[in-house]
Amino acid sequence: MQLARVIETSAAVAATRSRTAKTALLADTLREAAQGGDPRLTEVVADYLAGVLPQRTVGVGYRGLSALPDPAEESTLEVLEVDAALESLRGLAGSGSAAARSAAVGALFVRATGDEQRWLVGLITGELRQGAGDGVLMPAIAQAADVPEVLVRRAVMLAGYAGPVARAALDGGAEALEEIRLEVGRPLRPMLAGSEPDVGAALAAASGAEVALDAKLDGIRLQAHLDRAADVPVRLFTRSLDEITDRLPEVVEAIAGLDASTAVLDGEVIALQDDGRPHPFQVTGARTASSADPATLATRTPVTTYLFDLLHLDGRDLVDEPASERWAVLQALAPGLSVERITTTDAARAQAFFDDVLAQGHEGVVVKDPQAVYAAGRRGAGWVKVKPRRTADLVVLGVEWGSGRRQGWLSNIHLAARDPESGELVMVGKTFKGMTDAILTWQTERFLALETSREGHVVHVRPEQVVEIAYDGVQTSRRYPGGIALRFARVLRYRDDKGPEEVDTLDRLK
Repeated sequence: MQLARVIETSAAVAATRSRTAKTALLADTLREAAQGGDPRLTEVVADYLAGVLPQRTVGVGYRGLSALPDPAEESTLEVLEVDAALESLRGLAGSGSAAARSAAVGALFVRATGDEQRWLVGLITGELRQGAGDGVLMPAIAQAADVPEVLVRRAVMLAGYAGPVARAALDGGAEALEEIRLEVGRPLRPMLAGSEPDVGAALAAASGAEVALDAKLDGIRLQAHLDRAADVPVRLFTRSLDEITDRLPEVVEAIAGLDASTAVLDGEVIALQDDGRPHPFQVTGARTASSADPATLATRTPVTTYLFDLLHLDGRDLVDEPASERWAVLQALAPGLSVERITTTDAARAQAFFDDVLAQGHEGVVVKDPQAVYAAGRRGAGWVKVKPRRTADLVVLGVEWGSGRRQGWLSNIHLAARDPESGELVMVGKTFKGMTDAILTWQTERFLALETSREGHVVHVRPEQVVEIAYDGVQTSRRYPGGIALRFARVLRYRDDKGPEEVDTLDRLK
């Protein structure tokens, strides 16, 4: 199969807003890949359609892709040729590897057309946006292989990625999917939490049943795998399934100290101050960033390990066990590492616990159903996070044209607060979250009417429109002139009752 065929499907999926049409397009291409005779082709095509590299990383970033050769006039690249080239690229290391990597990039891209070059850059850098997320790819795999979608979802949870599951489904059907099991050393998708605005709403959703409340820490989600028989006994993975074992030696030591031969644990790591209060998130984030140099880790702020779930222990898979059973086994295994938790039906006690967690400087709580199985990879009622919502009124300075499903709409808005000393409006972040189709339609018309100039995909506008933004926190930033950035900012509503002179100040955000 030619790479151009995958890109054609990618573009068609990005151009339609119909979930049914997206699923059908993906299923057709997956079937075509399966007819190629090489199961590896199905796996690679599925990963490519998901915007994922099968190799996860190939050691090349934006800088290595900044000076590409002139594109080819005709499309000749085959999918498996590209896969082999990227696999070879990943294996380059040691003396002379930089030059060899540059030559390998050139050899691949000189055969790519302009469209293929742009698509490959997006794939390699992780910036490919084509509208083929899990919500359509998993049903497409089920449709292409004529298997139940529930089997596909469970297999993807356990395998971590859709590519190997597509290969199994189209090569071996439902029977092959049922053979996919949790493997110690291979990360599985983490369970995610829904959200409620307050503790009362979270308890109301439980309809009076007993719930557990975990302290929610503003750290780094971590999945720890212990296998004493492996060459690397402890391996650590982030929620995006990236391995960061070499960046957290103190966590490796803590997991290695558990009385178990094999285990898979779910938890959080966070940097704490001497008084037990958390450092700003960036301090923890610096320990796990891809730019972190393992040689300097001894000089960095240590992190503390907190565990809140156990998915496997000494040959026993626990993902299908009730949460209460998993927690009991975890408490027996790692009492000193378990996160703070209460179990109650009492709304007053739950609120008091929430208030105490906030007083300690943490984010909030996660309300959990003690009977829930570990439903990885999607948000559901089993876990519900509750955090205090912070809001700010800010003014829009510019907007970026959307891509994929948002093609043709102005989407990502540039946000500014007022500097109380100079009176200037100063940028403090961007967001494209919280926007319905109605909001996107309205803001496209509104901001085109306020347009003052354009720069690439950015439309600069007169600073007149105020927007109410919800955000989780504020962190220092060298990216924005205000020296701060909002974390997880999302649109609540546009405010026509306020003018730009009434927006919040930098001091208030700080």
